[in-house]
This record gives sequence, structure tokens and C-alpha cells, in this order.
Amino acid sequence: MTRRFAHPDKITFIKSAQHDAAGDTAAIEETVKAILADVRQRGDTAVRHYTLQFDKTCPDEFEVSTQEKQAALQALDRQTREDTEFAIGNVRAFAEAQLKTILPLDVELRPGLHLGHRVIPIETVGAYVPGGRYPLLSAPVMTLVPAKVAGCSTAIACLPPSAHPAMIAGCHLAGADRIFRVGGAQAIAAMAFGTDSIPAVDKIVGPGNAFVNEAKRQVFGPVGIDQLAGPSEIFVVADETGDPEMIATDLLAQAEHDVRTRVGLITTSKTLAEATAKEVARQLESLSTAAVAGRAWEDSGTIVLCEDEAAMIAYSDFIAAEHLQVHTADPKGMARKLRNYGSLFIGQMASVVYSDKCCGTNHTLPTMAAGRYTGGLWVGSYVKICTHQWLDERGVAAVAPPAARQSATEGMEGHRRAAVFRLSRRQMA
Repeated sequence: MTRRFAHPDKITFIKSAQHDAAGDTAAIEETVKAILADVRQRGDTAVRHYTLQFDKTCPDEFEVSTQEKQAALQALDRQTREDTEFAIGNVRAFAEAQLKTILPLDVELRPGLHLGHRVIPIETVGAYVPGGRYPLLSAPVMTLVPAKVAGCSTAIACLPPSAHPAMIAGCHLAGADRIFRVGGAQAIAAMAFGTDSIPAVDKIVGPGNAFVNEAKRQVFGPVGIDQLAGPSEIFVVADETGDPEMIATDLLAQAEHDVRTRVGLITTSKTLAEATAKEVARQLESLSTAAVAGRAWEDSGTIVLCEDEAAMIAYSDFIAAEHLQVHTADPKGMARKLRNYGSLFIGQMASVVYSDKCCGTNHTLPTMAAGRYTGGLWVGSYVKICTHQWLDERGVAAVAPPAARQSATEGMEGHRRAAVFRLSRRQMA
């Protein structure tokens, strides 16, 4: 069921999206279900079958050898390697800073009652690295670097066999312990269940197409996942100080990801709304990726005129965009009023493209309004916060009586006996 904006009378659509980007998923669900069952039963044989079927090629060995990694590194031109390492350095530094904020805890809540938690790295993680329309060199950086910063023992990467060799180099530089040339739902199945070639992991991270997304959804439970990723999104919140040329440029930059990308402007200025629409049309005339970006703009582009700032904030929080840029007279003040988004880009100098590529924040973010309840991938996604407790006689004396009384009220006699057992031992001593 589609959720509706609570105050439709306070907004006007200058341009509306033409269709629901989610689309019909029933056929995808059934296809993925069959792939998962087959890989679970037949392992590598099934993986080879689906790799040939969908990728039209299949390597003799799924795992990338040491020699192949070195060849990929040597083939990487000097500037691309420097830029990749620049991105890795920033992502690593930010992840390390984030990790320092996640602290273990030990507290004596009452005399003799000690509670706490430990920060424990997930042992084995699998990163899905999409091939897609472009060789996204930043993709393995975002999923693998935080894993190694968090202290995960093993991080593996799966990428389609047709992926650009630079992607193999990127996985290696980002810290992948093992790299496999397997893509699609079969890669998710292999990482979830394990095969003779590909180890089972504890958590799967990274974006992919609709089949990868559905596979992650179906294996979730015994295997953790980071999130369910829909089409990419960018929205801009702007007042009359917004620059239509800049806004159009940023919208189209994101729109070229995929024809299903959602892009939009939320503004209190009709002048800006109309100027931005004209500017998008003008820039599409010279954009080399207009076939993709133009389709995304036509199908999913939105410009919303809001009655006032409160309505603009409310509609932005309703959309909960993956990427949210703030182009207002007081962007930092506006940022403090916004609460639903994947990542926030405060002020005109903060473009989504900087985070997409190399500035240090993670670009794997919640879509489809999931920003209402979660943030994006970060170093904390690779650790578990596990509680513990220990009690001495004073702690038992404090908690045993209410635990026993509550158990008796609930009719749980076994619980009541366990609650009083240590108390009676203490009294007998």
C-alpha cells in the first residue's frame, strides 16, 4: 500500500513522476526463488549454469587468482590508482573515526548487578560488487574498506564475470581477502549457502539489480543483509536562493545511473521550480548519457512547489530521499530541521557526486523511503553489539524476588523456580 502525504493541500506538482519505479516484482520473486533453491542443492554446478545463462560466459575458476589480481593492478593506469587510493584513504579514515564512537560498556546498574556490552566484529562478510551500466570503481571501496576497519576476519567480493578489470583491482586495493567472478542472484545464493568454491558468509552487503535485491530479501534471516536497495534517488530542498543550473546539473548526474532513478526538487520558489525544469531540458540536449538520464527525468523526475518552509520540510521527510541536498539561505539551520534521509548534503558546495566517489562518507544508502527508519552502510554495520551480565549475591537479592513474582503472575512455574533457586541457595548459606 502506497503511503500518502498528510498535507496534499500544501503542495503543487510542477512536474510529476509518470510511474511507480518499484514496478511488478512477482516474476522476479519466482525466478530468484528457483535460483536460490537450485544453488542450495547443486552448489557450483548451479552457479555455472546461471552464470552461463545470464552472463553468457563463465570462467574456468570462479576465484580470481593472485596472478590475475596483480595483472589487474598493473593494468590500472597511474591516475586511476591514485584516485582509488585517495577514496580508500578517505573512507578508511572516516570509518576509523566512526568506530571510535562505538564503545564497549560495563555498568553496575545496582549494587551487585553488572551489565554491559561488547563490540564484536562480524566474522565473515560478502560484498556484492555490481557490474551494471558503468564500472563503478567506488563500489568496492564503500563495502570492503569499512569491513576491514571493523575487524572482520574475512571479506569476500563477488562481481559479474564481465566486470571491468579495474573492478578487480579496486576490490583488491579495498581489502578483499578473496574475489570471485560470479554475479546476479546466483552470487547471493552462493554467499548465503556456500559452495565448494565460494564460502558461506555471515552478512551480505552491497547494491545490485532487482534480482540481486530480491535474492538478498529471500536469504535474509540465517544470513544478514545491509538493506534492500531500490533505484537510486536524489532530491534537492531549495528556497529562492537556489541556483537552477547547479540543481539541474546535480539531478542529471544522478539520473544517469539508471532509467529508474528518482530525481526531484522540493522548493518554496515557483520561479526556481520553473527555471530548473527549463535548465534540465537544456542540459539534456548536450549530455552524452541523455538516453538514460532523460528517460529517468521523464519517468521519475519530480518538482514540488510547497506552500511554505514547514510544508517543504514535511514533504522532504515524507520522501526520505537516499541523497538529500540542501540549497537554502541557511543550509545548516535547515539541516537541523530535517530528519528523514539517507545522507545529507549541506549547502551548495556539497554535491552528491563527491560522496558517490571519494569524499569519505558511504554511498550505500537507504532508498524507497527506508530513510524513515534507518541510515546507510557504515562501519557499525560490520559489528555486533552483544550484551552481557553478571551478578553477585547483592544483585541476586535485588532481581530474584520481582523476577519470581512476575513469573508466577505469568503462570511460568519453571521460570519462577529458576528465579528463586539462587536466592534460596544464598539464604541457606
